[in-house]
Amino acid sequence: MLSAIWLPGETHPDQHGAFRGKFELVADASIEIRLLGASFYEVSLDDEFLTQGPIRYEHSHPEYSSHLVVLKKGTHVLGVHLHWVGETTRMLVKQAPFLWCRAFSAGQEVPIAWKCQPLNGYARTVRRINPQLSWIEWHNTQEDPPDWRAVATNDWKWSAPVEAKIDLPDPHPPTIGEVSQISHSLKAMAQGNLIESFGYELDDIPARFTLRDLHTTLPPQGVWRRYDLGRVRLGRPRFKLDLPAGAVVEWAMAEHFYGVDCVTPYISLSTGPSCNFDHFIARGGVQEFCPLNPNGGRYLEVHVLGPAAKIKFVEEGFIERTYWSKVDGAFQCDDALLNKIWTMGIESLRACSEDSIIDNPTRERGQWTGDVVSVGMDIAAVGFADMRVLRRGLTQAGYGARADGLVSGLTPPGGYLSSYAAQWVDACVHYFELTGDRSLLEEMYPLALKNLEAFEPFVKEQGLTDGLAWAFIDWGYDRGGGPIDLAMNCHYLSALRQMLRWCALLKKNERVDLLTEREHHIEKVLRDTIRGALSAGPEGAQKLGYHTNALALRLGLVDANLEKDCVAHVKQHILNCFPNNPDAPRLSDPQVTSRQLITPYFAHFAFPALIDRGEMDFVLDQYRKCWGWMIDQGATTCFEVFDPRWSHCHQWSGCPTWQLSRYVLGLHPRMDLGDDHYVLKLWSGSLKQASGVLPTKKGPITVQWTRDAQNIAIQIKSPAPINVHMGSPDSATQVIQSSLLKLPLNK
Repeated sequence: MLSAIWLPGETHPDQHGAFRGKFELVADASIEIRLLGASFYEVSLDDEFLTQGPIRYEHSHPEYSSHLVVLKKGTHVLGVHLHWVGETTRMLVKQAPFLWCRAFSAGQEVPIAWKCQPLNGYARTVRRINPQLSWIEWHNTQEDPPDWRAVATNDWKWSAPVEAKIDLPDPHPPTIGEVSQISHSLKAMAQGNLIESFGYELDDIPARFTLRDLHTTLPPQGVWRRYDLGRVRLGRPRFKLDLPAGAVVEWAMAEHFYGVDCVTPYISLSTGPSCNFDHFIARGGVQEFCPLNPNGGRYLEVHVLGPAAKIKFVEEGFIERTYWSKVDGAFQCDDALLNKIWTMGIESLRACSEDSIIDNPTRERGQWTGDVVSVGMDIAAVGFADMRVLRRGLTQAGYGARADGLVSGLTPPGGYLSSYAAQWVDACVHYFELTGDRSLLEEMYPLALKNLEAFEPFVKEQGLTDGLAWAFIDWGYDRGGGPIDLAMNCHYLSALRQMLRWCALLKKNERVDLLTEREHHIEKVLRDTIRGALSAGPEGAQKLGYHTNALALRLGLVDANLEKDCVAHVKQHILNCFPNNPDAPRLSDPQVTSRQLITPYFAHFAFPALIDRGEMDFVLDQYRKCWGWMIDQGATTCFEVFDPRWSHCHQWSGCPTWQLSRYVLGLHPRMDLGDDHYVLKLWSGSLKQASGVLPTKKGPITVQWTRDAQNIAIQIKSPAPINVHMGSPDSATQVIQSSLLKLPLNK
């Protein structure tokens, strides 16, 4: 990679630098600006916000971000504030600091003259937000120039940058769109005066913030305000305040209140100390305070230390960072609670998106493959026309494979799970079903073969044995005894089946014979085991466990005469778990295992198996009871599990959203059958009517239906003709664009 630069002199972790890139245009021109860096940065053009970056990348396949602007002739200045973390985070692995920036006009590179200087107002390595994330910002704004981004700023005393030594290959063009920045105005939900009550400034930063007396009758040492952002969001507080010089501004964010009447900077399940917090010292006068790095939370609390009478709030706001600026899909039915649950799931995905699908915006912001290959992909498909961020998650997992070919379970920086590697194969084919993007299958095909090769040493006569990698099935999952993990073998069987479909779709024969042999072997092992257990009655089904029974139904591994008992066991298990059974064990933390637990995540697999067997009303009632329980706790985004002590925002808990849009509206994309192909199979349950919008690349498809005693009258309107298979992908198609159809009642 060429033209990478950095600050001269010694490099330190948690270092902030300012870069000014000046270029001249002899005429008005359209300019493309390409950017990449080692850590998080913010870029302005002529003192106006341009972008934040970099978009996270797998080390062997970096991507620059691309920004098209139209500029007048004359002098222009790029201002880049780059924070070199100097540690591995969930976004990027630790590497040497650098900034890479190029500009082009009409195919010709525009020379940029760079100057730089360290931003010494930032104290280094005060505290990490937590072990997965960056450092808190501890910024004395008096020590840094306030207008260094402006075109007219005199930078002649600034230093020339040095060439950065980096080992990345040349970057590729971006494969996702621009991450959105959404400004929200804030209004305080509570406010008052405060006094200090604990320790020196750096004794224990989050404790000092939390232990301030916010209801003091003593002479005040400052003021506080508290805000509800409406739901968990990733972003940056932005406040304009009129303050005396030296006043201290601090804020903390949290997803919920930890049993105290204040916002605390602690992040649960961080695997180490946490401090969701920023600190500033004011220059004096009217000044804007906004951190570089975004943090996550629903509740925000601001403390300003100084003479209370001289502290004035001029503007209060929050800049949200999310991939999707708006929702393209919609769902409504005659049950207001279900409508609210649908929205909760879609907003959870928006909150868990930036330059990738992330597991949680507060705790770690990691791109876990399990979030991409399961619930997130299906929610995205019913909510948004732009699915590129899901495609990119699949490719990054593939390019992050370990030496034996097993695709990455967390990229970057790595981490490997056999279950996610198996589900990744399914997800690549499913992405093609949803989008018709054959290029993904072509690009990932050799990596998919290598991925399944990694399973080979662990395939024995008894099935797929343990040892390949962590076989995550579900939180609280109890594998039970026996030589193999039956649920993991179900995921492996599904991957083998989908890999064979993949080969057929691309007309590839490489390793098909071995894949077929493996599929037959694993299927026989599972069928024989499941048949033997279920033949023994309820005790046998209980021995198999909820997860194996549900996955077996999903894969069609249960003999027809035993399906009824299998379905009954899955339902009985669900009803015997919290929140259906308030006395059942609670999934209080990740170390709990029990045969009497359910999670929102695994309903992604279990509920479709029940719906397809006529249990729509049971599933709808579970949405109301279990996700309704979250809403009763005050949730506006989905809890990670059915317990409030975990994350309060996790998109993989939002399966009711995609299931309502797909099964209740009835239109299922099957682009593997051809362009604009759909299967119409509608499960109404006892609902009387429903309507919604399904986003596509060609525009929104609207669906609306009502029912009587015998039939459902469904109106479908599409921006272009679509090919509809009635009830099954094997049925003949009807070409429709705006049609009213009569369907037999299917509850």
